[in-house]
Amino acid sequence: MKSNRLFGLTLVLALASVGSLCAQEGETKDAEKKGEWIPLFNGKDLTGWTPKIRYHELGEDPNNTFRVEDGLLTVSYDKGYDKFNETFGHLFYEKPFSNYRMRVEYRFLDGQCPGGPGWAYRNSGVMIHGEDPKTMGKDQDFPASIEVQILGGNGKNNRTTSNLCTPGTNVVMDGKLFTPHCTSSTSKTYHGDQWVTAEIEVHGNGTIKHILDGKVVLEYEKSQLDPRDAHSKELIEKAGGEVMLSGGSISLQSESHPIQFRKVEIMPLDE
Repeated sequence: MKSNRLFGLTLVLALASVGSLCAQEGETKDAEKKGEWIPLFNGKDLTGWTPKIRYHELGEDPNNTFRVEDGLLTVSYDKGYDKFNETFGHLFYEKPFSNYRMRVEYRFLDGQCPGGPGWAYRNSGVMIHGEDPKTMGKDQDFPASIEVQILGGNGKNNRTTSNLCTPGTNVVMDGKLFTPHCTSSTSKTYHGDQWVTAEIEVHGNGTIKHILDGKVVLEYEKSQLDPRDAHSKELIEKAGGEVMLSGGSISLQSESHPIQFRKVEIMPLDE
């Protein structure tokens, strides 16, 4: 009888030890994941992504604006666009994020869509801390979000990229509420169709950094909805009066100029 009890106790202790090791292994793998780049774009199709084009319902992209060509996530206007007609679009990833580093590799192509605004020449963006696309109106042009504005040069003039624009939002910069719609970074100009790698480091409602070539070119904090904006005011009311943004959707823009992405990656960070 004692022998059986001793055997049973030994077995329980052994199983507990194995369970502990497995748990530790799992924790280690989770920790490693937080330091690894995870692709959001699989290089084959738009699995995990949903388009929202102005004047169309969520999920509708009648002119195939967002598509994959030769393994590249492509934003194009060569199918069905006679004129752009302010049909701004966004391609939303299926999950929201809060604390992370994001990395995109992009290049602009020639051939802005006819009717595209002059300011949208070689202009696109990565929207972060964005609203749920389900809350967007059918005729809404941009989601309430923080935009990491992507700009390409015209071959002659200086034009910074990884700038900041704030559709329906504000941020705090240098300790003060910053309300201008767009502000330039300190980046150099990237002319032509060269590939550019842009990174964004996001710490919830804390610091956000725009990074190019390993250098921080813009930094701010305390992203928040702007109560002066009618749609953002509605979002604030739905959130019980909360204006601060600690996370949200990620989306890629369609603003009338063709652009391609060969990588869209994210690295989860500790809070």
